[in-house]
Amino acid sequence: MPGIDKLPIEETLEDSPQTRSLLGVFEEDATAISNYMNQLYQAMHRIYDAQNELSAATHLTSKLLKEYEKQRFPLGGDDEVMSSTLQQFSKVIDELSSCHAVLSTQLADAMMFPISQFKERDLKEILTLKEVFQIASNDHDAAINRYSRLSKKRENDKVKYEVTEDVYTSRKKQHQTMMHYFCALNTLQYKKKIALLEPLLGYMQAQISFFKMGSENLTGQLEEFLANIGTSVQNVRREMDGDVETMQQTIEDLEVASDPLYVPDPDPTTFPVNRNLTRKAGYLNARNKTGLVSSTWDRQFYFTQGGNLMSQARGDVAGGLAMDIDNCSVMAVDCEDRRYCFQITSFDGKKSSILQAESKKDHEEWICTINNISKQIYLSENPEETAARVNQSALEAVTPSPSFQQRHESLRPAGQSRPPTARTSSSGSLGSESTNLASLSLDSLVAPDTPIQFDIISPVCEDQPGLAKAFGQGGRRTNPFGESGGGTQSGTEDSILHQLFIVRFLGSMEVKADDHPDVVYETMRQILAARAIHNIFRMTESHLLVTCDCLKLIDPQTQVTRLTFPLPCVVLYATHQENKRLFGFVLRTSGGRSESSLSSVCYIFESNNEGEKICDSVGLAKQIALHAELDRRASEKQKEIERVKEKQQKELSKQKQIEKDLEEQSRLIAASNRPNQAGSEGQLVLSSSQSEESDLGEEGKKRESEA
Repeated sequence: MPGIDKLPIEETLEDSPQTRSLLGVFEEDATAISNYMNQLYQAMHRIYDAQNELSAATHLTSKLLKEYEKQRFPLGGDDEVMSSTLQQFSKVIDELSSCHAVLSTQLADAMMFPISQFKERDLKEILTLKEVFQIASNDHDAAINRYSRLSKKRENDKVKYEVTEDVYTSRKKQHQTMMHYFCALNTLQYKKKIALLEPLLGYMQAQISFFKMGSENLTGQLEEFLANIGTSVQNVRREMDGDVETMQQTIEDLEVASDPLYVPDPDPTTFPVNRNLTRKAGYLNARNKTGLVSSTWDRQFYFTQGGNLMSQARGDVAGGLAMDIDNCSVMAVDCEDRRYCFQITSFDGKKSSILQAESKKDHEEWICTINNISKQIYLSENPEETAARVNQSALEAVTPSPSFQQRHESLRPAGQSRPPTARTSSSGSLGSESTNLASLSLDSLVAPDTPIQFDIISPVCEDQPGLAKAFGQGGRRTNPFGESGGGTQSGTEDSILHQLFIVRFLGSMEVKADDHPDVVYETMRQILAARAIHNIFRMTESHLLVTCDCLKLIDPQTQVTRLTFPLPCVVLYATHQENKRLFGFVLRTSGGRSESSLSSVCYIFESNNEGEKICDSVGLAKQIALHAELDRRASEKQKEIERVKEKQQKELSKQKQIEKDLEEQSRLIAASNRPNQAGSEGQLVLSSSQSEESDLGEEGKKRESEA
């Protein structure tokens, strides 16, 4: 290696500028060494961390391969060949993991330890000596400065001794510190080479040792094992490619053959109906009733199993019994304006189910299949031939039955026109009739020839346009909890009562009376009967907001106010006597059929078991509104009394001021009538009286202005 530059230690006592300049070069070199070694340390530490991570990951891989035989794969089965192969791989990888662990230990000892020692010990020593040398140099300069300022004329032996001693001590300290500092900087030139080469040497030796251990573990037997595994992988890949090619061809053939089946209702001439089936499976929509007049449709997979109809939801492992279809009856029906519906009724008539098929073909095949099963044809030796013999009877079961509304129309006389109302009485009321209702005729409760409105908007938009203006129907977005959202303030925002309920509008109709709950009961009966007759199942769901000022129907999606009912106009409200989910209220408004008279409209709703609670809330709102009105009137009366008292007080104060002014004027007149006295005394009296008069006049003006 070339010679190493050194700082001259023998010149430290002289401390010349050349020596200081050379010292600056060595300090700059030490700083550069420190920066470079920090970067090298970080790079080697990344190697060490990566090796530790590789060792841990290799060990985890070996552990997972060992646990493969304990796994329970749904489609794996007992693959002993795969388990034994993975066990062999696990052993080899475990040995490699041990080699990686040894390599990590060697890297920590041979690579990381030397460079860490140089970084933590040698570089920090240089920094410490630099700080100490700087302090000693400053102390020496200060001592020399004090020594130079000693007075030549007034010599003081004591002061001179102290200054001389201080110079001696500081120069000695600077000299010793500077020598040690120079020695450390000179030594650093050797240590930096050692610190660079020793970690690299340790790294290479650790890698060589690792590769030697790997070559000893990877014997010829292992190479043969790996060659066999490679051959097996190639065989599996070729088998997979063959299966993929076969499946692709199958997909292409099925796409061509299934193209007509993508249509939900295929042409029956292309795909004829098979009426001889005794087993069938497919998706159907099942009707489930959720309320008195509401229902939902759920799509499920149905299949027949012997004499049972089974259903299975998507995601279920197995199906469940939907209905026993032995000796059952099946027929096509009209339901909620849906196509391809049929009804299955059990043999005892206690259970029935309405299902909807996807196409006309499926519709007829399901009916024929269930008919064949209900006749227990599936128990015969040749079900197909037996079903073919009874095919004619199965076709008769496919004939759709007339709907309830069509049967209702057919029973009317030919010359009778359909009445405009839905007041046709049903076989019985849904609620129990009260004794008072028995003594009253229908015409005394409900106005004759009154149409029933099933839409929540139609009564306002068509028949009662004045009602929308009176109620403030404007389609404005409303906060149901009374919080102001900017813009115009509504009257309900200051209300102390805000209760929100979920309701469904059943209908409304005009009534003649509004003083008895039987009006609400009779309206409920007629609206429910009309919905059943005309197959009306759709209901509009809204949020009913009850406040001390009004009742609001709010759209739950857009928060737009659909209808507003002023609370003073709600004159009657009641819940159904048996079905507590039904409730209604009577609204008295002006501008009904005859603009000059008042009219009453009864609105009927269905709630979620909250009918009585809603009525109690309306009653509470009316009580709060009544008390608020009484308080308002009392407050206005009290304000009127206070205004009268204030007015009387002003009149009294004004009268007193007038009396004072008159008294002052009379005194001034009396003073002016006195004889004039000669001399300065008379002038003095006159001037004093005038000044007094002016003072009194200003005081009176002030009082009058204050009054």
